[in-house]
Amino acid sequence: MTFSKLSNCAAIFAVSVLSAVSSVSEAARIKDIAALSAARPNQLLGYGLVVGLQGTGDGKDISFTIQTLRETLNRMGASVDGPLSSYDLTPTAVKDFKVENVAAVMVTAELPAFSKPGQKIDVNVAAVAKAKSLRGGVLLMTSMRGPDGQTYAVAQGPLAASGFSADAAGSSVAVGVSTSARIPGGAIVEREVEGPLNVGDHVTLNLSSPDFATSARIMKAINTQFGEGTAAAVDAASVKVRAPFAPDARVAFVGMLEELDVDASLPPARVVVNSRTGTVVISSNVRVRAAAVSQGDITVTVDATNEVSQPGPFSPGGTTAPVQNARVSINQENKKMVLFQPGAELRQIVNAVNEIGASPTALISILEALKRADALQAELIVI
Repeated sequence: MTFSKLSNCAAIFAVSVLSAVSSVSEAARIKDIAALSAARPNQLLGYGLVVGLQGTGDGKDISFTIQTLRETLNRMGASVDGPLSSYDLTPTAVKDFKVENVAAVMVTAELPAFSKPGQKIDVNVAAVAKAKSLRGGVLLMTSMRGPDGQTYAVAQGPLAASGFSADAAGSSVAVGVSTSARIPGGAIVEREVEGPLNVGDHVTLNLSSPDFATSARIMKAINTQFGEGTAAAVDAASVKVRAPFAPDARVAFVGMLEELDVDASLPPARVVVNSRTGTVVISSNVRVRAAAVSQGDITVTVDATNEVSQPGPFSPGGTTAPVQNARVSINQENKKMVLFQPGAELRQIVNAVNEIGASPTALISILEALKRADALQAELIVI
């Protein structure tokens, strides 16, 4: 996508957001801006093997891949001879392994809150050694462990890899990342994580974006609905709410809490730039102080020509010698300066930057310069 199209998309997105905010009240459900502290997810990690690759695996130089494959086959009842030491991997010891079709991988997943045994979750698979691609592979049964070392899920299944790569005759091409993949619903939950939902006489709501005003408004909305003293704002991120003791009554109460409408504050002014893809997202309340921006591209071109110097006719001692001539030219495009008026809004920023034809790389430099000049009234985040 070109920068022009990207900027226009950003402008359209921002205008739609502004229209929605102005035409509809700024009310939001509590479930959209806060979450129960008991409803936190947990990270899972596992190590396993991907098989069935088309010669894009780790190869015989990766000893731990061979060792893992050997141990897996032994557990399956297949007798495999040969040393385990990486210093004694002779051709005889590894000739029966098609290790080019096998890759060692790390498997990660997020276990949602209140997950029950038998439910399925998505997993991410990433190569850890010399595998060139995981495309077309199948993950063997892998235990997914939590920080406490306990197994909470088991992953297995065919990989869905979006990237691919190819090489031939010294040239290569790659689209996306072929050494990582996903398995939708690839892990089955085996153990439930006990949550503190039914512990104590309070439940705690944590705001996704800490804000003192929003925290106070949540407290006011809950007290208005359920009576004074039901909720108490702890700080900018947390609100404690008195809840019934009975589990069924507490679940119903939390459901009613999440559906309450609250007048939420506008999100903080932020500009998020992805330096790798050139994607730029600007929140609707970004403002710019008075500033002038000029952006120009300088192109330096060096042309080299190889020629041969011949000696003159009948010149004594003359020799033929190669000569390289270089020509250097510098071209600087003329870009007009854009002036931002005080309090410039999002649409003006996007249109102005688009008008001077800035590339995504140049846009990052412009935004950083505006921030350094204290003209950009927003938090600049480059990822």
